Amino acid sequence: MARVLTVVGGLEWARLVERLLYCVPPVVGVGIVGVLQEADPDVVALEVGLVVIGTFGYTLLTVGLAVALFADARRVRRRTGASGNWRPNPWLNGLFALLWAPLAGVFYLYRRHKRFGTPPGWSGWWLVVAVSLSTSVIGLLAAIVAVVFAVPGLFGTALGLAGAIAFGAFPIAIHQDAAYVSTYSDSWRPNPGLYLGLAFASLSLAPLQPLLAGYYLWRRRQIVLSRRS
Repeated sequence: MARVLTVVGGLEWARLVERLLYCVPPVVGVGIVGVLQEADPDVVALEVGLVVIGTFGYTLLTVGLAVALFADARRVRRRTGASGNWRPNPWLNGLFALLWAPLAGVFYLYRRHKRFGTPPGWSGWWLVVAVSLSTSVIGLLAAIVAVVFAVPGLFGTALGLAGAIAFGAFPIAIHQDAAYVSTYSDSWRPNPGLYLGLAFASLSLAPLQPLLAGYYLWRRRQIVLSRRS
């Protein structure tokens, strides 16, 4: 049976925070830059476009997160009142976002989930997590083959494609699926904000992504098996 989630004044701003955080990997150019360099498109406009997206895109993302965090924190404080167990400061959250937007957004969603939960969506997001894991493993194996047989082009392509596919979809998938599991499971309730933060950390620590995905899928499978027994 699903847990009853407490909704505070709607979920529009909190959902906006989620969607903006989902844009972090594409904006910072994880994986895609390596793929394009390896493909050698020789298009000046494309290279300039990537620089513009990486520079101004992150600035717009930061401002958007600051506004969304400020608005949602103010709404939470107004609706919960002085007796609320969690009364986030709108100004501090907005300032935190201006200083370090991804961390501020992840930390806010982590705290918000502990108090109000996160609305679940599609039940099949674990499939995307599994595909991301498979892509990472295949890309790693291809990179090892490229190093052993001295094929530099294969090395760059394998890592670039694995990064673009796995890391682009992985943070969204694990966050969405954790929201589903935490709502409908009684034995394990993963915090979606925590797993979103760990997924972001895997963007710069490549070995963390398959380890995190593998652990998450293992824990999820244990829940499924316990229900069947």
